[in-house]
Amino acid sequence: MFFSPNEVAVLGQLVLAACLGLFIGIERVAAGKSAGGRTFALVSLGACLFVVMGDLVNTVHVGVVNFDPMRTAAAVITGIGFLGGGLIFMQKGALQGLTTAAGLWVSAGVGMAVGFKLYGIAVFTSLLTLVVFTLLWIVEDWFRRLTDSLQPLVVGKMIDTDGDSVPDSEEKLPHAPRSEA
Repeated sequence: MFFSPNEVAVLGQLVLAACLGLFIGIERVAAGKSAGGRTFALVSLGACLFVVMGDLVNTVHVGVVNFDPMRTAAAVITGIGFLGGGLIFMQKGALQGLTTAAGLWVSAGVGMAVGFKLYGIAVFTSLLTLVVFTLLWIVEDWFRRLTDSLQPLVVGKMIDTDGDSVPDSEEKLPHAPRSEA
């Protein structure tokens, strides 16, 4: 056989990490975001690969080299910060890409969890990430519409407090009491 049983298990870890990353990224595709399924799958796969390599190298070098697999995990997080920073930008005065960057960061964590053989945690985190991307988007949208409806509409320099899109007249606006001098 070309792969040992241990290596076959590692291949399974890599496939699972890529699939879970893809699973998370598909929602970003549906939302029309710049980083999609392939990006998330590659980040999760890469994070898993680094963790698996660190684990295998540590096993081979036990007692020979002082090696800490968590240093590899820390390096993965640093690299994801670089990628995430490239997704965040300002467009028309609004911050864009922050949620996608955060999802990419979580996807890296999913890959590292698979690499450390924490399969249940990886699957649960993937599902929870999708809940955050979808359900919380609906809640945010509802809240945004609610707060927008509570704010008075500004038309030019006049304010429309009754919601009819016609500015209120000067008489309707409250004035400070005039002092008689």
